[in-house]
Amino acid sequence: MDFTHSERAQELLQRLQTFHAERVAPAEEPYLRELMDRDDPWVVLPVIEELKAEAKALGLWNLFLPNAEYGAGLKNIEYAPLAEQMGRSIIASEISNCNAPDTGNMEVLLHFGSDEQKERWLRPLLAGDIRSAFCMTEPDVASSDATNMEARATVEGDEIVLNGRKWWSTGIGHPNCEVLIYMALTDPDADKYHRHSMVLVPRDTPGVKVERMLPAMNFLDAPGGHGEVSFTDVRLPLDHVIGGPGMAFTIAQARLGPGRVHHCMRLIGLAEMALELACRRGLDRVAFGKPIINLGGNRERIADARMAINQARLLVLQAAWMIDTGHPEMLNAVSQIKVAVPNMAQDVIDMAMQLHGGGGVSNDFPLAGAWAVARSLRIADGPDEVHRGVIARLELAKYGAGKWSAAKG
Repeated sequence: MDFTHSERAQELLQRLQTFHAERVAPAEEPYLRELMDRDDPWVVLPVIEELKAEAKALGLWNLFLPNAEYGAGLKNIEYAPLAEQMGRSIIASEISNCNAPDTGNMEVLLHFGSDEQKERWLRPLLAGDIRSAFCMTEPDVASSDATNMEARATVEGDEIVLNGRKWWSTGIGHPNCEVLIYMALTDPDADKYHRHSMVLVPRDTPGVKVERMLPAMNFLDAPGGHGEVSFTDVRLPLDHVIGGPGMAFTIAQARLGPGRVHHCMRLIGLAEMALELACRRGLDRVAFGKPIINLGGNRERIADARMAINQARLLVLQAAWMIDTGHPEMLNAVSQIKVAVPNMAQDVIDMAMQLHGGGGVSNDFPLAGAWAVARSLRIADGPDEVHRGVIARLELAKYGAGKWSAAKG
């Protein structure tokens, strides 16, 4: 494995770093303060559209897509450092049209969408003209086991009828959200991997209702947010099903692998930001006659944070390389990063919060929001326990244990 950045990745990274230092970083704090001070935060402030136009003009747009016709044509291993850089900022990913859930939804449409679906939804998403949401998790069942889904997508002739309730539907609050991807049970008698379908649902379809927006750790994450959405007798043409009825699990697995790499690299960027703030705070603040970096084992905490971030980065780069090369261990690697990185980021950010004292838990610094992001990602895209279960099953299969042992010989 060679994790040296390609020339293309290095050039894009340098361009991205310059753009962020000169344009994004100075705009971020005033933008967030204005958004938080509003009675209605579900708006797109002009500075975001201005920065998006600049990013597009600089070629810092759709960097996540490995397909050169639609995106930057980068491998996962090449995109990883760019995702890390964008992860240092709350707004950078959106500015480069590399924000979740749009990235995953665009990949689904690219790989599984029909020509009509691509024309109607993929092209405006790629252009950044609209936003999207992903509706999978349900409030009344343990959604860590997707086979528990109770929401229905029933085929009736040339239509598909949707009934159910979803929550933590990311992106639903955005004023430009125009399409939802809804995953639900279609055929309960099929094998468990062919029971579910993904359906493209225009936001204004009759029967679709946003019941409430959900704060995560008291953060609304506006203007995209996460919402609880009900679907009541929502009728759509059958051609709104992605890839055909029963294809949802195949699509979901293709969507989640690269998406988890993206999440983890952004989290590493967030951890790097927190470590930088911790170092600056520790050197600048004085208590009991000395800089607080020299008190209470804080130097050791800084050292531990540096080692933890570097270890996590190497693990994610390995997973990205495995996805790019189709390595048979890539499932194991992706599950490992999904456990290791959010836990690492949560610990590093918590350390930085402690060094900031009361300021660390306020909105005067980005640390409380960063901690909420890291903590939430220990649940999103599969909780720690599910991924640890996968890792353990694959490890024990080497010793002939479990149904996966046959694959290990």
